[in-house]
Amino acid sequence: MKLPQKLDCTYLYLVLLLLLVTCKNKHILPDPLEAGWNGEAVCEVIEDNENLRVLKCTFAPNVGHEKHYHNPHFGYTLAGGKFRITDTTGTREVDVPTGYSFSKDEVTSHEVLNIGKTTAVFLIMEYKK
Repeated sequence: MKLPQKLDCTYLYLVLLLLLVTCKNKHILPDPLEAGWNGEAVCEVIEDNENLRVLKCTFAPNVGHEKHYHNPHFGYTLAGGKFRITDTTGTREVDVPTGYSFSKDEVTSHEVLNIGKTTAVFLIMEYKK
């Protein structure tokens, strides 16, 4: 049975509206806490309140963080290291010094791997409001 064209369009608009409403704020990738490396967690929650979630992420040599997304956040390097980072701009190797800070005001995604010889540790502070 074929529906009249007007009914077809109405049905299509309803389906699209439903998709928009149900998909709002859903991410295909895991967040930093859910993402790990080879099935093992690399981040732990230090603080979680109504305004802020603070994660401590630790990367031994040859340990990384599978591809994940970040909500807007501020990060601080407690112990630096050398990383291979893959994101929307490509893949690069960077030395991240101890005491280095960084921030993003939008949702971003990346994968990292500690290619250095020392354990690196980061604090990630995610804004909730």
